[in-house]
Amino acid sequence: MTDLRLGVLGYGLRGSLARTAHRPGEGSRVTALADHDATARAGAAVAFPGALISSDHRKVVEDPDVDAIVVLTPDHTHAALACEALREGKPVFVEKPLETSVEACDEILRTAYETGTRLYVGHNMRHMPVVRLMRDIIERGEIGAVKTVWVRHFVGYGGDWYFKDWHAERQHTTGLLLQKGAHDIDVLHWLANGYTRRVQALGDLMVYGDNPHRRAPGEPKTDDWYTKEGHWPPHTQRDLNPVIDVEDVSLVNMRLDNGVLAAYQQCHFTPDYWRNYTVIGDAGRLENFGDGPGGVVKVWNSRRSSYRGEADAEYPVPDAQDDGGHGGADPLLVDEFVRFVRAGGRTDTSPVAARMAVAAGAGATQSLRDGGTPREVPALDPELIAYFERGQIR
Repeated sequence: MTDLRLGVLGYGLRGSLARTAHRPGEGSRVTALADHDATARAGAAVAFPGALISSDHRKVVEDPDVDAIVVLTPDHTHAALACEALREGKPVFVEKPLETSVEACDEILRTAYETGTRLYVGHNMRHMPVVRLMRDIIERGEIGAVKTVWVRHFVGYGGDWYFKDWHAERQHTTGLLLQKGAHDIDVLHWLANGYTRRVQALGDLMVYGDNPHRRAPGEPKTDDWYTKEGHWPPHTQRDLNPVIDVEDVSLVNMRLDNGVLAAYQQCHFTPDYWRNYTVIGDAGRLENFGDGPGGVVKVWNSRRSSYRGEADAEYPVPDAQDDGGHGGADPLLVDEFVRFVRAGGRTDTSPVAARMAVAAGAGATQSLRDGGTPREVPALDPELIAYFERGQIR
């Protein structure tokens, strides 16, 4: 079988996904790429020898030697670019979050429906070993019916990754509760088997807003903008984005459409970086300690007791089969997208779920900026839900 020829839009932080998808002779390869930044284009020319490299996305979208489009641009550009490619009849991969507003997400889904062109959203955490393990435990009934889910996200590198570029500005992200939180909200929905209908949140810009060490407008990031060990404690960060108007800590309460109650907490100035999930059912609970290799998911379900560090069952988080990004999830994400473009059918990721994650994150952001006033999450057109649940078959 010949390789699926991919046209990539954007070669920034998620350029790693394009490199993962470039597997000549193994199913997919990048044949064209567009980015406004000259440095990014130079890097892409090295990573993808022989590919068309351009500053004009239209040359990629309209290229007859491109079978499918991969959108890796900043979040607020997704709708315009994805819809253009869908109307061109090119299957589209859109990096998460799907967009920065409910209206923009619905535009993408409606365009996919009207054109009949396949749409895929890159919620790679559905392929992470720790998430698959937790979902398997729940589906086996080890904790009974899920009743509440609590998620804590410790974003230890937040000052590097989200406060030194466009992520720090509302106009590009709406807020990190949407941009970063869409990952966890989608997983929370998947584990609880429902979507958020009502949301309430509090949040603030507690640490990075007071840091005066900003780059000048238009000045590029420094070469050492990210280091694994450095930039600690948070107030030692330098060369932050000129504009910072998103929150660096957020607390969210959610009621799902199936009655499940959930909470999500996100902090961008912790010393550690990982996610902690606690899922409580009517017959037990599970909790992960670590979310990668070496981590474990513990289950308590045999009896009542005081604190017990030793659980009734312990499941090690499996090692990834591939060394690709996000705990081996990115290669699996690419595999699923390539298979979907070729053959169609259902996928573990879901455009509807991606939209609902954005809708919950957007509503929560509105709530926290309005003193914690609860928000109802707008429903999606049932016609679109049915279409995507059928595997995008009319």
